[in-house]
Amino acid sequence: MKVTLKDGKEMICEEGSLAIDLAKKISTSLSKEVIAVKVNGDIKDLKIELHEGDEVEFITKANKEAQDIINHSCAHLLAQAVLELYPEAQLAFGPAIEEGFYYDILFPNPISENDLSNIEKKMHELANKSYPIEREVVSLEQAKEIFKSQRFKIDHLNDIEGTLTIYKQGSFCDLCLGPHVKHTGLLKNFKLLSLAGAYYKGDQKNVQLTRIYGTCFFTAEELNNHLNLLEQRKLSDHRRIGKQMGLFMLSDYGPGFPFFLPNGMILRRQLENYWYKVHEQEGYVFVKTPVILSRELWETSGHWANYKENMYTTKIDEKDYAIKPMNCPGGILVYSSSIHSYRDLPLRIGELGLVHRHEASGALNGLFRVRNFTQDDAHIFLTQDQLEEEIGRLLKLFDRIYKTFDLPYYIVLSTRPENKYIGSIETWNESERILEKCLKDSGIEYQINPGDGAFYGPKLDYKLKDSMNRIWQCGTIQLDMNLPERFDISYIDSDGNKKRPVMLHRAILGSLERFIGIITEHFKGAFPTWLAPEQVRVIAINPEKHKEYAHLVEMALASNGIRYKMDLSNEKLNYKIRNSQMMKVPYTIIIGDNEVKNDVISYRIFGHNETRQLSPVDFFKLINYDIDTMQTYRK
Repeated sequence: MKVTLKDGKEMICEEGSLAIDLAKKISTSLSKEVIAVKVNGDIKDLKIELHEGDEVEFITKANKEAQDIINHSCAHLLAQAVLELYPEAQLAFGPAIEEGFYYDILFPNPISENDLSNIEKKMHELANKSYPIEREVVSLEQAKEIFKSQRFKIDHLNDIEGTLTIYKQGSFCDLCLGPHVKHTGLLKNFKLLSLAGAYYKGDQKNVQLTRIYGTCFFTAEELNNHLNLLEQRKLSDHRRIGKQMGLFMLSDYGPGFPFFLPNGMILRRQLENYWYKVHEQEGYVFVKTPVILSRELWETSGHWANYKENMYTTKIDEKDYAIKPMNCPGGILVYSSSIHSYRDLPLRIGELGLVHRHEASGALNGLFRVRNFTQDDAHIFLTQDQLEEEIGRLLKLFDRIYKTFDLPYYIVLSTRPENKYIGSIETWNESERILEKCLKDSGIEYQINPGDGAFYGPKLDYKLKDSMNRIWQCGTIQLDMNLPERFDISYIDSDGNKKRPVMLHRAILGSLERFIGIITEHFKGAFPTWLAPEQVRVIAINPEKHKEYAHLVEMALASNGIRYKMDLSNEKLNYKIRNSQMMKVPYTIIIGDNEVKNDVISYRIFGHNETRQLSPVDFFKLINYDIDTMQTYRK
């Protein structure tokens, strides 16, 4: 039979050949280095049987997919170690995730992070034995017998259709699609990182499990580099920086409800002003919709049936009301409050809308996971034939804004959920086709995430990468042909007849609160000058002697609209400079005898030790250019 390699080369194989057989035929070195194989685009185990016409691509350590495979394999190693140490433990799920893996486990007795070292020790013992990791196809009856003592595996088996596969290593086996590395000896460079609570299948009605997080690499050097990066992330934790710089606070009187402090409000206001400016340039109009609306509205939108468990509800005049978890229904009410012509479309309605969602207390995390937040929403109403052009405009707008914050990204197309969705499958298929075509026409690389669309429509999710290589889900574009139908909204077409508009939901920052947390860590608190709460700190070496010149500088800063603070204290110079650095102030002006005598400004840029000198005119040209051009980094 004939198969085709990634480079287009055709290979002749015997009937029944496995992927590993083909690797050996190509070269001995490839057969040693290969980890898995892509067959017709799907990642498979090396012992998969090949067929006539298959397209084959071998995955080695150099491929991105290899990192997921080694992490998934290490999750199995963790599970094997846990069962040897805690034979009564019940295993749930153990997937690879971004930068690592986790396994959800029900322990007979609670464990703590102090127990992780014992689990690591057992994992190293198992890794050193280099157990072959072998795939086996089993029947449903065989699988139920194998996992008869594992309640979550039995429950999972009831949801599986088609071929069942297990992977064995030593006396351990797990229900899994694979693929995995060849043997446990490749899993020596790992680290267990933390514990967390997690409900079985993510449903808080189910039992809470212990989630163990870890990470694994092919080499010790890669592992050490990653652990060093994690230490850097701890130092950049937005909760730590937020407290140090006076950005926000949290209180036990309102878990998950953040308080913004004066410096945080400056930062937030600059972000909002930028958002409004960019959207005005793009032809948006702005609204503000109520926080509380009646149950009937949420029933019409589908939220009451599909999202009620995440909503805060109340009674007013004996009627049910809900605090809005999303801005969309309010935006639709704004649209339907007047008659629209096809000439009005596309109508772009923006709203910085405060929403509330009930999050489990254990999931709350600084500004990253809160219970009230401000979405930078927009709802765009348009005709079917305007869709592709408008989505193209949105793709450019998203790119412009993310580049302002130096945040690279990729896009994921999320398709129809398996169960909770509204509307016809035909409508969903057409919506997904349009989104995919727009991505292809724009030449944008994307991935597909099956079943992760919103309940009312498919979406494009933007995954941002920060300065410490973490991925954040922020922006989204959601194509909705269902809510316009449910709310019976329309426009008057050129023929005088009523037509149904299409609706786009979109957010770019996602949540102002979460985005502030992200950029705080991304910039490590050293915000670009245009965004910094304090742009300049003025330090007088001798307050009595130099205060007159300092006040002249102060007047110039104020007239230029620059945010500043004066330090005319009697503290030592190094102490005052250190305080400015602690607050990560972009420019620190130092005034002494030389500056007064020669009418110059001496300044330090945050992160640099040398003192520079300019005339007042040139200094203000420099800082105003920095602000006006929204420079990300200062040199």
